[in-house]
Amino acid sequence: MANTLKKRGQKIVRKFSRISVKAREEGKEHIKENLIARVSHIRDIKLLIAEWCLLVAGLVMLAITQAFWSGSSYAQDVFVSGGSYTEATVGAVNSLNPLFAMTSSERVLSRLMFSTLTTVDYSGNMGMGMLKSLTPDENGKVWKAELRNGLKWSDGEDITNEDVLYTIALIQNPAVNTVYSSALRNVKVVENEEGQIVFTLPSAYADFATALDFPVVPKHELEDTPAVTLVEDDFSQTPVSSGPFMFNATQKNTIGDDVTVFLSANPNYYYGKPMLNSFAVHAYADKDDVINAMNSGAVTATAELSGSEASKVTSQNYIKFDAGINSGAFMFFNMTSENVKNKDLRKAIRQGIDLINVRTNAPGNVMLDYPLVDSQIKLTNYPKIPSYNFDVAKEKITELMNGKDIILNIATVNSGYLPAVAESLKGQLELLDLNANVTVYEENQDFVGNIIAKRSYDILVYEVELGADPDLLPYYHSTQASSSGLNLSNYKNALVDDLLIGARETLDTALRIKKYESFLNYWVEDVPAIGLYQSNMTYLYNKNARALGNNVTLVTPLDRFSDVMNYASVRAAKNKTP
Repeated sequence: MANTLKKRGQKIVRKFSRISVKAREEGKEHIKENLIARVSHIRDIKLLIAEWCLLVAGLVMLAITQAFWSGSSYAQDVFVSGGSYTEATVGAVNSLNPLFAMTSSERVLSRLMFSTLTTVDYSGNMGMGMLKSLTPDENGKVWKAELRNGLKWSDGEDITNEDVLYTIALIQNPAVNTVYSSALRNVKVVENEEGQIVFTLPSAYADFATALDFPVVPKHELEDTPAVTLVEDDFSQTPVSSGPFMFNATQKNTIGDDVTVFLSANPNYYYGKPMLNSFAVHAYADKDDVINAMNSGAVTATAELSGSEASKVTSQNYIKFDAGINSGAFMFFNMTSENVKNKDLRKAIRQGIDLINVRTNAPGNVMLDYPLVDSQIKLTNYPKIPSYNFDVAKEKITELMNGKDIILNIATVNSGYLPAVAESLKGQLELLDLNANVTVYEENQDFVGNIIAKRSYDILVYEVELGADPDLLPYYHSTQASSSGLNLSNYKNALVDDLLIGARETLDTALRIKKYESFLNYWVEDVPAIGLYQSNMTYLYNKNARALGNNVTLVTPLDRFSDVMNYASVRAAKNKTP
């Protein structure tokens, strides 16, 4: 049986071997006959072959193009998280404590690093910042506030009512001398049993929310430091913060006096982490340095240049954004100064100054005749301001002076167009036979303490914030004519006081309009100040970055950061959602 199977197997193997040999020989003949023997015929059909090759190549390219187009049609170039953003500012960085922020550089850093109880949102309205709620009683004199849940400092410590109470105590302490003190003067603050912060006002204030737009500082970092030495504390150089960004490092440049403060995204910010990983503020000594930095591409953006100055930025890599802000430049008369206390003299000066000529020194800004702007409240009847008449004014001044020789001290700060405007006003006064000197100060704590607080001027050419709400009490109420107040004219009029308090207390728009119209009549008659122009902000930022949008309404230049959470500098392709 085994032999039989073996023989059959050998027979099958021999059969397959013969078939394989035959197939191999036939294959060789087939290749020789149909391929090798036909190679010589290629030259006869080379055109046909080329056409077929081109057709195949075209089909392949078409497939690749279709695949690329199909992919790109479902993708878009968008801004994504990451990257850095550098803004150029002007002014020294003497302190990072937000309560002492005076220069433009310091104010920018304060806004980026510190949260406030209330804040102006992108629509230009006052909204909640660190507060969850703010509720007045029926009379508008007692307000109860609650902090958001889960607030934390950049070091991880909880932000509590104690921090708020501590900050307010510092603001109300005369030894601290901060710009926020006037808004909280005579306001009593306690924490009730329900854990709410209760503000008791000396009188009703319909728009008290605006008074709470101040930065809160950490009690656990500063409570052991005496108020008089607060500015010297290490906190002023390496602060713990609560805003969208937190302090990282300060670098002093080897050439010049400018410094760069580097900030990192704050993961503990109550709105979440911003899109940018880092934000740098490069503080330059002057605007020429800012222009050079913009032209060299060293920085991403700046808000320090006026419209005419921005034209010196020749680089085509920037987008220009212009917006009006609720700030105004005024010529404030110190009504307690012997030189300008005479109302008739102030009236004559107003009539003898060619404001059209003065305003040419602040191009791009809107003229401002009154201490109110339309975005705050629209009045029906404005009092008439006597028109410019040089001859009449000069004759009146000659009569009033009666041979008396005085020198009017004009003070201003090194900011924007103010120095040029002050010099123009000096020239106008000299044409009226009034001698004048102009002193330009750096806008810092010394200026506030020695010039503003002491009213060390006859005339102050200065820009003030008018705010979202038309509250003029800080600038013209007699209680603010003090070293810590903002009544820069030392203006005192009991009827004006009543009108300003009444306008502040009422929510009735029609009644408020009437009170402000009455106030303006006194303002024009008494001449505590002369309106010069409403300020404008020009913002330049790199085309490859995303900054404030066109739908953002600004009250102050710092409101450009109301949407800083969405600032971005990195792009990437992402698929669209079907």
